Amino acid sequence: MQTPEIKDIATQVRRDIVRMVHGCKSGHPGGSLGCTDIVVALYFQQMKINNRKGKGGYISFKMDGIDEDLFFLSNGHTSPLFYSVLARRGYFGIEELSTFRKLNSRLQGHPTTHEGLPGIRVASGSLGQGMSVGIGAAMAKKLNGDKNLVYVLMGDGEQQEGQVWEAAQFAPHHKVDNLVGIIDLNGQQIDGSTEQVMSNRDLKAKYKAFGWNVMEIKEGNNIEACIAGLRKAKRLTGKGQPVMILLYTEMGAGVDFMMGSHKWHGIAPNDEQLAAALAQLPSTLADY
Repeated sequence: MQTPEIKDIATQVRRDIVRMVHGCKSGHPGGSLGCTDIVVALYFQQMKINNRKGKGGYISFKMDGIDEDLFFLSNGHTSPLFYSVLARRGYFGIEELSTFRKLNSRLQGHPTTHEGLPGIRVASGSLGQGMSVGIGAAMAKKLNGDKNLVYVLMGDGEQQEGQVWEAAQFAPHHKVDNLVGIIDLNGQQIDGSTEQVMSNRDLKAKYKAFGWNVMEIKEGNNIEACIAGLRKAKRLTGKGQPVMILLYTEMGAGVDFMMGSHKWHGIAPNDEQLAAALAQLPSTLADY
């Protein structure tokens, strides 16, 4: 897929996000918008995914993910982004996005496996657990002789969780070198800036000290930069170290009045704000 097409998908995904959160008057638009470019780049350019079609013409999803790259969303509150990308990639119908966070929907506020939604391999949203899950999946791939990779996306506020650092110590010790971690460095969390709540200080130095091969994507809201960075990360795998990408993004990217503030971490736009947001995000694919 060419870069202009991927940019169009990213714009439509952002449009989906603000419409979904507005539709149920609940959700987390800020981080979802900020991480859009990297997740779109993963699913539409970088990852090896089973494209075989099953019932209804949608991707035939297999929980074990054999001979596929795997993605785990650790910061599960960015579920509007994840659901939109999965639907746009062909795991289920885009019309289901209209059910986000509503009664009896498979698209709950945090992804869960018991809902049976294709593309979801682990329940997430209780922060700090995604990297541990990703390590287990990566080690299973090694044991099975599966040469594909595992990607895990985390938030920067999530780095305040102790389980993250147990996982960070474990992976290099066991040479889990088919694993790529990504930290969304937008500098914001629900109660304020990460610097004010609990400073992460020098994450690059920390992960290097733990034994990770650390790289940066300085323009995390630039599709070209994300694609180039992910390709570089893949080249760094298989060398005895897990890889960590420090991804610099802007919370609320794509909607000017949502950018740069923790206030849009977990609130929905009203009708006027939705209209203003959609005016900045022209429909590039069909709306649901």
